[in-house]
Amino acid sequence: MAILELTPKQIHDMTLKEKDRWWLKNVYKGDMPQLNLRSGITGMLLGGILSLTNLYVGIRTGWTLGVGITSVILSFAIFKVISKLKLGAEMTVLENNAMQSIATSAGYMTAPLISSLAAYMAITGRIIPWQHTMIWIILLGVMGVLFAFPLKKRFINDEQLPFPEGYAAGIVMDNLHTGEGAEGMFKAKLLGYGAAFSAAIETMVNEKVMTAMKLRWAILPEHWDDVVYKWFTPGIMGTPLKGLTVQFDTSIVMVAAGGLMGTKTAASLMIGAIVNYLILAPYLIHRGIIVGPGFKNITMWALWGGVALMTTSSIYSFLSKPKIIIESFRGMFGRKKAADEDVLKDIELPMWLFAVGIPVVGLLTVGMGHIFFGIHWWLGMIAIPLVFVFTLIAVNATGLTSITPTGALGKLTQLTYSVLAPGNIQTNVMTAGITGEVASSAANLLMDIKPGYMLGGKPRHQALGHTLGILAGALISVPVFYAIMNNDLSVLMSDKLPMPSAQIWKAVAEVLTKGLNFLHPSAQLAIGVGAAIGLIIEILNQRSKGNFPVSGVGLGLAFVLKFSDSLSMAVGALIFWLSAKYFTDQKSVGYRAFVDNQETVCAGAIAGGSIIGLVLILLETTVLK
Repeated sequence: MAILELTPKQIHDMTLKEKDRWWLKNVYKGDMPQLNLRSGITGMLLGGILSLTNLYVGIRTGWTLGVGITSVILSFAIFKVISKLKLGAEMTVLENNAMQSIATSAGYMTAPLISSLAAYMAITGRIIPWQHTMIWIILLGVMGVLFAFPLKKRFINDEQLPFPEGYAAGIVMDNLHTGEGAEGMFKAKLLGYGAAFSAAIETMVNEKVMTAMKLRWAILPEHWDDVVYKWFTPGIMGTPLKGLTVQFDTSIVMVAAGGLMGTKTAASLMIGAIVNYLILAPYLIHRGIIVGPGFKNITMWALWGGVALMTTSSIYSFLSKPKIIIESFRGMFGRKKAADEDVLKDIELPMWLFAVGIPVVGLLTVGMGHIFFGIHWWLGMIAIPLVFVFTLIAVNATGLTSITPTGALGKLTQLTYSVLAPGNIQTNVMTAGITGEVASSAANLLMDIKPGYMLGGKPRHQALGHTLGILAGALISVPVFYAIMNNDLSVLMSDKLPMPSAQIWKAVAEVLTKGLNFLHPSAQLAIGVGAAIGLIIEILNQRSKGNFPVSGVGLGLAFVLKFSDSLSMAVGALIFWLSAKYFTDQKSVGYRAFVDNQETVCAGAIAGGSIIGLVLILLETTVLK
């Protein structure tokens, strides 16, 4: 059954109340089983296991990706088999949706481990007790839930941002539960094939493991262009392309991630990557403004303009509709008139919960920050209102691209605290951890809610499910992270555990604690130029009703990603765009696999490559070291 959605014209022309009434009448399925014991347990188990996907991706690239589609197909297949064995009934579509909300939430719980917390341990030379880490990331996750729901009306009910990963999960669930059982199992097989192929590539790239297996003849290069670099070293203005991160990864994990985003965002990523790495970086390295080649050195300059671009684009988009802000928070300050009564008040979380919860959980977070990391009380308190501002930016980025720029947003906090607490590098990192990670959790919650909105689920059930996922993800990912680290801080940010996100957090803190004047004038200029470009792009997007061909968020993201990552994702988007053009016969295997089940194939490749990649890291750091 096709999902009922408003047309772009209706989204633009209808009021928020009209949209809510339309949804309640045409989409809502309040009586269908949703969050219950079996969907809760399944979501926590699958989410805990799949959180290891993000732990691997984060260690390798600094990014976290969703596990929603993977969990949806796995749970569907599991309960389909259970049903055939007469051991129970299949899940309803909304049970599956509640399950994916839990699983997706669990998957994102690894973000602090591969960024702020790893950076803090590297800076201080002190291993944080695992109990402290678990309490800390749970508090940040819960605070994200509390900050997210007041924004739901603006970004989902009114703007109806795509949230590509969440949207894909909604489509997959609808197809699974309204089609034939054979179609669902076909999706499960595609997921398995994608996972197996990606896992095989990851294994063949690992020289140590392949050597131990006596399969050296089957080893693949880490990057396909390594073959070229063996013969000659092309460069720009004296800087080798390899030093500009201009490479093409053998791994297909990021290619699959690109398949989950639109061509507009992918093209914007590629434009930004070309400008940053093929034009600005070589020139600035040649002039000595960037101290040398390499992702770390280039990003230390480039991130300022990219963050400014994303900031102005996101904030302008939010502030351009002030009525929605007022509508979202009106319920906190008194009863509405009958004419203005919220038609969804019985299924949305009540606004008083946020009015009470944010101060309470905020104070707990500030207190734990003081006890665990030595953050002064007043400095911790200042971080809480900053969370709201950065949540707006994170939600906008996630809604458009499925990528939450947690690390980039954290740099804005680091910049602020370089003034408030000059020289205090630990406070600089961990306050940024509060704002960045809470904003990330909030954005990911709205990603979870998107498919529920599409399918007619209860928002309250998804909020509770997200909280259950926070617990599941913490209980699995924290012990595994500490097992990988194996009480050896030297492995952090090494070749085995590169953790680019943590490297950037650490480097920025070291720079900023020396004072703002330490920034080169060209970086200060980049902030101004990036801010202006972001504003212009967003204005043009709004005036063209979204038809302007460049995404400000995508363009800005390219300045905090490796060129190879932007290239891989752009190639992934291009492959599936071309597939849609080439495979036109809806009955053909090519159409069914690469057009109709694009998200399934991508999810399988991401999950398979990531999980086996983590297993390989564990083998290298324990058995084969």
